[in-house]
Amino acid sequence: MFQRPANHRVSSRELVALGTASQVPTRTRNHNGYVLFWDDEVILFDPGEGSQRQMLHAGISATALTRIALTHLHGDHSLGLAGVVQRISLDAVPQTIPIMFPESGRRWVENLCDATAFYHQERLALQGIRRDGEVRRVPGEMHGPAVLSAARLDHSLEAYGYRLDEPDGRRMVPERLAAAGIAGPDVGRLTREGTLETARGTVRLEDVSEPRPGQSFAFVMDTRMCDAVGRLADGVDLLVIESTYLDRDRGLAHDHGHLTALEAATVAARAGVRSLVLTHFSQRYTDPAEFEREARTVFDGELTVAADLDRVAVPRRR
Repeated sequence: MFQRPANHRVSSRELVALGTASQVPTRTRNHNGYVLFWDDEVILFDPGEGSQRQMLHAGISATALTRIALTHLHGDHSLGLAGVVQRISLDAVPQTIPIMFPESGRRWVENLCDATAFYHQERLALQGIRRDGEVRRVPGEMHGPAVLSAARLDHSLEAYGYRLDEPDGRRMVPERLAAAGIAGPDVGRLTREGTLETARGTVRLEDVSEPRPGQSFAFVMDTRMCDAVGRLADGVDLLVIESTYLDRDRGLAHDHGHLTALEAATVAARAGVRSLVLTHFSQRYTDPAEFEREARTVFDGELTVAADLDRVAVPRRR
């Protein structure tokens, strides 16, 4: 049977799971690490120990990165930052790369960015998050039109989840363009200006197009159930969410500030998520099928129980 190479892009918008273990790596799961390709943006989330090597296995260059986002400063979500930063420096990445993190973890982030002796060529912008809301852009950062926002989660230390939203747009309808006699450069002019004077009269953009809802993505790591989880997940096309425990251990999940697979899938079902990625699994479980069976009791959309180096495409537009 044909197997896609690990570094083969399946979509211009896709998630690559570098690692899927919680707390400690296992023989089959690396520490956390996730890369989101979103058109020209490449965002590295929660680089745990070993992320730099996993990027090599996945065919992801440090020069491609446009942002780094940390949900919190536990080691399984951040220890790989030191190696990634040094690789960014070694490769003389020209763009400014923002690093987002809870402000309370600033001293740890600063230490990780200067953990050992190396020749500093990196261009970083440390962005401590203090409250819910949009994460501002920084000068020199490479980015597209999508908006990244953060929301405070409920963990054993300050933690934030992230959400990426593409603005709504419009989709040209070829039949309407042809009927209006518009083609070539005039299509771009109409898109930019909103109206176009033609021999047949004034044509408005809405006359030859239809609404195109923007796509969205959410990333939710270590947390108990809280309102922010639902807000982050609301209606997204792709949700990546921790499911550290199975429901039979929900007491442990609550005590340690985590979700079960059942809780994560319930959130996805209630929020209308199209594609769900479960990850961040406790080493106490050896059969990934248990997580799928539990999630399927409440969620019937696209489901991935993530394994290291899995690639999951953002679903096609509706």
